[in-house]
Amino acid sequence: MSIITGLSPAKPADRPESPLFSTGPTRKRPGWTPTALDTASLGRSHRARHPKSRIKHCIDMIHATLALPDDYLVGIVPGSDTGAVEMAMWSLLGARGVDVLGWEAFGKLWIKDAVSELKLDRLVCHEAEYGDLPDLAKVNFDHDVVFTWNGTASGVRVPDGDWIPHDRAGLTICDATSAVFAMEMPWDKLDVVTFSFQKALGGEGGHGVIILSPRAVERVNSYQPPRAVPKIFKLHKKGGLDTALFEGATINTPSMLVIEDAIDTLTWAEGLGGARGLIARVDESFEHYCRWLDRTPWFTSLARDPATMSPTALCLVVTDDWFLAQDEALQKQLVKDMLAGLEEEGVAVDIGAYRDAPTGLRIWGGPTVDPADIARLLPWIDWAYEAARAHHRQAAA
Repeated sequence: MSIITGLSPAKPADRPESPLFSTGPTRKRPGWTPTALDTASLGRSHRARHPKSRIKHCIDMIHATLALPDDYLVGIVPGSDTGAVEMAMWSLLGARGVDVLGWEAFGKLWIKDAVSELKLDRLVCHEAEYGDLPDLAKVNFDHDVVFTWNGTASGVRVPDGDWIPHDRAGLTICDATSAVFAMEMPWDKLDVVTFSFQKALGGEGGHGVIILSPRAVERVNSYQPPRAVPKIFKLHKKGGLDTALFEGATINTPSMLVIEDAIDTLTWAEGLGGARGLIARVDESFEHYCRWLDRTPWFTSLARDPATMSPTALCLVVTDDWFLAQDEALQKQLVKDMLAGLEEEGVAVDIGAYRDAPTGLRIWGGPTVDPADIARLLPWIDWAYEAARAHHRQAAA
C-alpha cells in the first residue's frame, strides 16, 4: 500500500471509468477492442494490392477527417512524428535562411538538429523556458520557419495562426503531433505538418504522418539539399517529389496492424463528424479542467499565459507555499507519492511531468479520453496532493 492511501481527506466518490491519461501512447478510442480491426492485410506484403489499398485508404481518411485542402498531400513515413519532422528538415531546409522555435523538449531538439546535425547557415533560434513562448513577433517569414504547434512536454501552444502571414516567402514546418485532430489548424498558414498516430488518435507508435502544401511540393521539386539525406528522410526521388509516398507506398515496411488501428479510430472520428467532433470532445474536457484550476488551492498551469494553455497536454505545477518552501528532493518525492496513490486507487497512471520539465503532473486531455473521466479525475488530484502533503508534514513534525 502506498503511504497516502490510508490517510484523510475523504476520497472522492467517483472514479474515472479508465485510468489511462498518458500523453503517448494515449488511450484507445471508447469501445475499442482488437476484434474491431480488419486483419485481412496481416501476414501479407505491404506492396500487394489489398494491403497497399488499405494504406491508401488510411491516407484518404486522414485527408477527409481533417478536411484538408484538396491540393494538400498526405504520406505515412517511418519514425513516428520525430521521423516526419526530420524528413522535412533534412529534405527541405537550406534553400533560404531558417528560424527555429523551441520552448520545450521537442522544439529544442529541432534547434539542436539544425545547429549540430544540419549545420544550417543563416539560422536564427528563438527559445523560451518551460511555461512561456518565444516572442512570435520576432520570427522572420522570409526564412523557412520550424516550430511546434503544441508543446506536449510543457503544455504551452501557439494561441492561433494569426502570427503567420499569408504572403510569407519561406515555408512553415509545423510539428503538430499533439494538436492535429484536437485543435483548429489554419491549413492555409501551414506548409508542412507532422504528427503520429499515438497522440490524438490513440494509435500505436512507430509511424509518422507528413502533410505537404503545394508550396512545400514546389520546394521539393525545385531544390536538391546539399547534403547526404538518409533514406528514411528522403522526400526526393529522381530529382523531384517521391509521389508514390502519397499513394500508399512506404519507404520501409509498415505495420499493417498500426494502419488498421488508425483506420478503426478514423472511422470512429467520422461518426463524430470528423475533426470538429474530436475537437468538441477536447474542448469539453478543457472546460472541466479550467473550472477545476479556478478552484483548486494547490495547482496552476505550467503555461503562464492562459491564451497559450494546451487543451490536450494538461501540465500542472504545485503552487502551495508549503510545497514551494521545501527542497527539490522532497518536492519530487511528494509528487511521486501522489502518483503512487493515484495508481493504487486505480484512478490514473502515467501522469508524471515530462522528465525535462519542472516537477509536476501531465494529464492527457485528447479526443479519445472521455470528458467525463477528466471531470472525475481532477478531484482525485486534489485528494492525492492533500494526502501526500499531510504525510510529509506529519513526518517532519
